Amino acid sequence: MDTITIVAAVIAGLVGIGAGYFLREFFLQRATDSLKDRAKEIISGAEKRSKEIELEARDKSLEILKQSEAEADNRRKKINQEEDRLQSRRNSLDQRADRLEKLEQRLNKRQSSLDRRAIEVKELHDGQVQRLEEISQMTRAEAADQLLREAETEARNDMSRIIRQVEAEARDEGQRKARELIAMAIQRIASEHVNDITTSTVALPSDEMKGRIIGRAGRNIRTFEQVAGVDVIVDDTPEAITISCFDPVRREIARRSMERLILDGRIHPAHIEKIINQEQEEVERVIEEAGETAAYDAGVAGLPKGITRVLGRLKYRTSYGQNQLSHAVETSRLAAILAAELGADVDIAKAGGLLHDLGKAIDHNVEGTHAGIGADLAKRNGLPHAVVNAIAAHHHEVEQETVEAVIVESADAISGARPGARRESLEDYIKRIKSLEDLANSFEGVEESFAIQAGREVRIIVKPTAIDDLGATRMARDVAKKIEENMQYPGQIKVTVIRETRATNYAK
Repeated sequence: MDTITIVAAVIAGLVGIGAGYFLREFFLQRATDSLKDRAKEIISGAEKRSKEIELEARDKSLEILKQSEAEADNRRKKINQEEDRLQSRRNSLDQRADRLEKLEQRLNKRQSSLDRRAIEVKELHDGQVQRLEEISQMTRAEAADQLLREAETEARNDMSRIIRQVEAEARDEGQRKARELIAMAIQRIASEHVNDITTSTVALPSDEMKGRIIGRAGRNIRTFEQVAGVDVIVDDTPEAITISCFDPVRREIARRSMERLILDGRIHPAHIEKIINQEQEEVERVIEEAGETAAYDAGVAGLPKGITRVLGRLKYRTSYGQNQLSHAVETSRLAAILAAELGADVDIAKAGGLLHDLGKAIDHNVEGTHAGIGADLAKRNGLPHAVVNAIAAHHHEVEQETVEAVIVESADAISGARPGARRESLEDYIKRIKSLEDLANSFEGVEESFAIQAGREVRIIVKPTAIDDLGATRMARDVAKKIEENMQYPGQIKVTVIRETRATNYAK
């Protein structure tokens, strides 16, 4: 019984193995057939896609071919048109050459005729000269010498007498006429000039405002002085403070800013900087309007915008105490009157008189004399050569080419030399203060410098990233040493180097 069971089990196992083998082969065959069908489908799809791509490429190539043919046709048309134009021009040049050749032939014929005529005239002249020599029994040279000697003797006698007479009459008449012209010009252009000063007084509503202006530990007044570049003097004068600065533009900006701060009541460093920046823009606008007004008052029209903008800066410039913008208008009017009386060009004289000191508005930024700087600026802005020469020559730095240049020089002298127009000390003072600032600015790392206390102190603001604390101390010593070597000044000059680091952030 056990043997039968074992045999049956073996047979059953063999049957199972056979069935498993056949099932495996069956499923393997089915998978193979499925893969073959999938491969056929992929191949069929690829063949269809390749045909579609081939058709698309063929269509695209045909389209590109059509476009290229169209472009080629357009280019051929343009080339044909260009060839036609060139052929037309060639024909025109050929016709012009023919006309020029014919004209040259006619000119040659006329020249030949003129040459023959000249020969005939010369022969006739020589014959007449020969006949005259035979009649006078003198050669041409001898006759000319004798005639010149007699004429010279007679002319010298008459000349000496006439010259003495004319010189005496001209001297008397010239002096009389010059006095009349100058007197009439000054009378017609009579104006008053108030000598500018280097300080401005700002009225306060009460003495309590002085404390607010100074601020806690003096931070407000220090900020104002550093940003505006002036010196604020708070003394015992009741209900008033004084702003001191040699630069009238900076002084005007500071005065307007201080008045706004007092009226507004908010006096702190951030607001001070904001107000001063706003007033700087406002003063620039005032300068531009002043230039246009001066041109209108002088009757000079058509000046470029760049010229009137620079001219307006003379509103805040003085020379020996005389306001330069008023001096320019007055010189222009004087020059116009003198030009009208002398029969010169009035427009040139007016423009030259108005712009003769134009260089003084920018001479602190450009090297050279104010006459040369102003002439270069006028030339770059397209003003007439006569006006440029009048500007450049009013101090005899170049030759005066026109009578209008002489008139401008005379009008400038009349305006500056009349009584009360100028005082002599201010110009040298301003030059010394400006030289002091320029010397401080020449050091590397300096951001700004301001000469204050009437030139007794110079404050130098340096870049904190470029100069450290030790460098600031060294710079103060070097600046003081250079001032001692290069400048002449009364007393002593205090050098203050300010290095300030600001950290700013925002809470959001």
